[in-house]
Amino acid sequence: MKRYAFILLSLVTILSFIISGCAPKTVKETVEVQKVVQQTVEVKVTSVVKETQLVNQTQVVVQTSVVKETQVVEKVVEVTPTAAPVEAGSSLPRNETLYFNGQQWNAVACWNPYVSTCNNALAIGQGDSARVIMFETPYLYDMLDGGQYPLLADGPWAWNADMTEITFKIKAAAKWSDGTAVTADDYAYTWATHLKYNTPTGSGNKDYIDTIEAKDPQTVVIKAKLNAEGKTVNPLAVKAFVSSNYIIQKAWTQTVEERTGSDATKFLADTAEDVVYSGPYHKFYADDQKVVYVRDDNYWGKDASMWGKLPAPKYLAHTIFKDNAAGSVALAKGEVDVSQQFNSNIQLLWLNYGLPISTYLPEAPYGIGASLPTAFYNLKSNGLDQVAIRKAIAMAVDYPTIIANAMTNQSATFDQVPRSLMNPTAGEQAMYDHDAVKDLQWAGNDIEGAKKMLDDAGVLDTDGDGWREWNGKKLSYVATCPNGWSDWQAAIEVVAAAGKKIGIEITTNYPEWGVYQTVVTVSNKDLPEGYDIFMMWSAGAGPTMPWGRIRNLLSSEWIGMASNWNGNWGQYSNARVDELIKLIPGETDPAKLKEYYTELVKIYLTDVPSFTLMYRPQSFHAVNETVWTGFPNAADGTNPPVPPLDCTDGWGIACLYNITLVNP
Repeated sequence: MKRYAFILLSLVTILSFIISGCAPKTVKETVEVQKVVQQTVEVKVTSVVKETQLVNQTQVVVQTSVVKETQVVEKVVEVTPTAAPVEAGSSLPRNETLYFNGQQWNAVACWNPYVSTCNNALAIGQGDSARVIMFETPYLYDMLDGGQYPLLADGPWAWNADMTEITFKIKAAAKWSDGTAVTADDYAYTWATHLKYNTPTGSGNKDYIDTIEAKDPQTVVIKAKLNAEGKTVNPLAVKAFVSSNYIIQKAWTQTVEERTGSDATKFLADTAEDVVYSGPYHKFYADDQKVVYVRDDNYWGKDASMWGKLPAPKYLAHTIFKDNAAGSVALAKGEVDVSQQFNSNIQLLWLNYGLPISTYLPEAPYGIGASLPTAFYNLKSNGLDQVAIRKAIAMAVDYPTIIANAMTNQSATFDQVPRSLMNPTAGEQAMYDHDAVKDLQWAGNDIEGAKKMLDDAGVLDTDGDGWREWNGKKLSYVATCPNGWSDWQAAIEVVAAAGKKIGIEITTNYPEWGVYQTVVTVSNKDLPEGYDIFMMWSAGAGPTMPWGRIRNLLSSEWIGMASNWNGNWGQYSNARVDELIKLIPGETDPAKLKEYYTELVKIYLTDVPSFTLMYRPQSFHAVNETVWTGFPNAADGTNPPVPPLDCTDGWGIACLYNITLVNP
């Protein structure tokens, strides 16, 4: 591939277009200096498995994973540690490292796969397309064709005749990082542990999965919860579970239980630095500037029963950038290979400057719209318990400006895809009756309509100061989202501007993600001041959609959770919504399903507990092919098709086995 070079003046011009959706401006670039590192190798004649870790110059650490002497093994397994090829003072080898941005914000907190609060973006992410570089699921979901392809599992899963049990086998080749076999018993113990400690995975699935059992060392049986008629309560959730949630080693789990005394709080707070994993990468180095994962060259997936080889990059590295602008600078300079962040005017990089940068789709919206970034209302804030106030704000928002400027047209408009609970894909759009909800939908910027709605509801400016009141108090709110998430921040500013136009004061505040995520995910108490209107995501594409997204957005089951990464962060409750969410998974009649989904859309557009601000790709996926090439794109002809999920999620991890060096 042709190599590209450009002078500094040209780069500054490029960056001004990336950072701004409007006119060019001067950009101040901050160059980060690589820290000096030192490799320490401890050599012992011993029966333990050792792992050498890249460490800070001022703190030389040798991390050792010890296999318990009491552990019974069938054979002696020799595992050679992954050695660091870098010398003190040098950086990671560029032709062995795949660099990311847009996923890791702030430092990693822990490595515990049982919790969702580790802020460990590349390593831990359970969901419809689970992140599988370190911990692995039985199956990999492919958002492009809906398939679930075996990873730890050996062959497809199967329902029994009554559709009450799913059975599959574990691959004989599958091994843990300590060399022992992955077994069905590991999976059974993983599920029991989720229930025991009421993890998000346990609480989110306990109403649908009864037990997970090991029929023999390699055979897993998942038994569904049954209703009064003896039918599976939720077949959608059961089948999705096998590609959404990790298998975690039983022996390691028991080690954590032993050191925490099986105390739930201590167990879930364990940082898990000694965690045993089954995936191709593990921790190499982490601080508040960068997280690096190194390939485990003993990874079982090189067996012919899986990938047949190791992934191409030896290192996966994620620099922790201050904001999207800094990440965009690095992408343009070739310091980032895979970008999972919003890059304003991304098309200018190849159209105007000929850089080897591309997206999954060559034309706008450049990615596959699958998720719905949403503004949630704190329903306990003064006035936001009133439908008229909530809907008036939502109607007044200038969505075309959000999409044109905040998203630089990397989203379909609400004229093109009218708002509902569905993403823009044809399959989901066919799931509800558009005509039945047409009168409830709004495309935005309806200032006069919003004012009339407020006037009719008696929400008036009684003291003539320009601001409306409710309960004798001025309507004044704070709208917020994480700092540095430029597309979200630009959208929140548009929301604030809409408030002013209709006599409602809305100011903005942007805390760091490390703080933000600890506030909005707490659903067992009221949200604090400063979180009246706040942005979070919705589920994207998955085997349970659109039901899974609607459940996340509206189900009251998440209220009361101390750690809620599922949804309904505004704590909305509606008995009929909960009833419909329970009815849909067991319904097989397409006409009835359409009726249920249409009713849910009607309720959502009537009650407006939250409102979608834009359509967004499942993941932003921009790549720079200066160093690596062969990334997923719509015309790549892969079969099964590799989705644009940043080489880390679900079947998207196949990307790591397809990419090659531009200059080997």
